[in-house]
Amino acid sequence: MSTNAPVVAAAALGAGYGSRAALDNVSFELQPSELVAIVGPNGAGKSTLLKVLAGLLDPWSGSATVLGRPPGAQPLRVAYLPQAEAVDWSFPVSVRDVVLMGRYRRAGWLRSLGRTDRAAADRALELVGMGALANRQVGELSGGQQRRTFLARAFAQEPDLYLLDEPVTGVDPATEDELMALLNAERERGKSVLASTHDLAGVAEHFTRLLSLNVALIADGPASLVRDPEVLRATYGGHLINVEAGSVVLLDDAHHQRATR
Repeated sequence: MSTNAPVVAAAALGAGYGSRAALDNVSFELQPSELVAIVGPNGAGKSTLLKVLAGLLDPWSGSATVLGRPPGAQPLRVAYLPQAEAVDWSFPVSVRDVVLMGRYRRAGWLRSLGRTDRAAADRALELVGMGALANRQVGELSGGQQRRTFLARAFAQEPDLYLLDEPVTGVDPATEDELMALLNAERERGKSVLASTHDLAGVAEHFTRLLSLNVALIADGPASLVRDPEVLRATYGGHLINVEAGSVVLLDDAHHQRATR
């Protein structure tokens, strides 16, 4: 792959489930060293887009390349983090076992892990502040600890591209800042990050670029677009009730007021 080629190139992507369209005519490119947020209401297609790019869901129409090849063709170079709800937390494995799965993806399932792999897993655990809980069962973790653990798995894999579905959901603001700083450090190392998020106020603070999605791509531009009232109205429709400098107030799907910082 040429060093000038985009990390992700999506052209007129369409995808969905059954007869329901979740993505319609979505086109964009992701370049090396970008930290890009995907925002939109529930059901906007954020998770669907990440699944298509990870090779977990075939598109209905259009095309995509990931690191110069079809989605899913280079799993060792792509770390995918699903939503917490998609994980079976009752599975009897330890935190360290989960993180080591990232090394199996890198090394291959048929090869035994060695000292280098275990050291990489331990470094990743320390990086996200989970070293002291390495032997705890994942089912015993809090929501924030679960997200830290799966981010550690992604870091241990040492990928070129991170596809992250709500990576900081369930963590407190200080932890969010810490984890986003780690992802920004990966960006500075030349890695690319595409992450969905519901924390609109955090987008301008932590990301370099914004993809605003509601089945179709509403906006693609600098992260500061998250404060643009027209972009937000087009993305969230009647849910948007107030936009102020540095903050956004929304109505969630249950019609309760939710304020971002």
